Amino acid sequence: MWQIIPDIHGDNDRLERSLAMAKDARSAFLGDFIDASEKVTAPDDAAVLRRIRTLVENEGAVAVMGNHELNAILYHRRGTDGHPLRKRSDKNAAQHASFLARFGTETPEALDWTDWFLTLPLWLDLGGLRLVHACWSDPHVALVAERRPDARLQAEDLEEIAQESSAFGRAVKTLVSGPEAQLPAGASFLDFGRHRREEVRLAWWRSDARTWRGAVLSVPDPSELPDALLPGDIQATIYPDDAAPVLVGHYKMAGLPELEAANAACLDYPSSPCVYHWRGEPQLLGSNLLIL
Repeated sequence: MWQIIPDIHGDNDRLERSLAMAKDARSAFLGDFIDASEKVTAPDDAAVLRRIRTLVENEGAVAVMGNHELNAILYHRRGTDGHPLRKRSDKNAAQHASFLARFGTETPEALDWTDWFLTLPLWLDLGGLRLVHACWSDPHVALVAERRPDARLQAEDLEEIAQESSAFGRAVKTLVSGPEAQLPAGASFLDFGRHRREEVRLAWWRSDARTWRGAVLSVPDPSELPDALLPGDIQATIYPDDAAPVLVGHYKMAGLPELEAANAACLDYPSSPCVYHWRGEPQLLGSNLLIL
């Protein structure tokens, strides 16, 4: 049995409570170990990283890379022009604050941990269950696998990824950050910060999604969106209902954890943390989704 654990974000208490539910299961982590939100009262990126690394290296656990690990790799490394691969803006530093507070910027410790992040694959197949941080897309997985069959990035890939200057770089971003789509001309919505946007995040795991309103995430009022069918190219990003089951984190879902499809689900519910116990079932079961 595998216990699938989503985004920890520096919350060592949540990590230990998750591990306590494992019983005889091996742990599989969905990335985003670092960078605590303001809701984490006692962030401890170091404790979280030491615990997970020990489990992966010595106790048979597995883990995939999250977008926060990739962002950290880029933040602490420089391109051929001498500039950081991820801009060290106030916004990016704030998102990375708990890691920076513990390890500093471009220090030997920060570089050691981000070297370890590079050993994490972008995706895993546990022999009937797929794991990826934000989006399983067969075309994007295949594109990355042409260069990196083991799903592990190399240092020479990083500048290309940072610049999103190629299909390879954009595919990596999709796997760790998820797909977005441009709304039809003239359509837009107000996000939770009251900013008007013309691009939307897609809930690509909803196999029955056919319209803009049914396929989007993080839209406070879906009625602002067109009640129209998705274009064919965007419909093609929706996960097929006959594909192998896949679990992801990343999306900071609201409410109580639920399985929105029989073969694909997001486990990242910050207000109601959960884990999933996979026992080899060909379809996901609500009884195996456990709230901490």
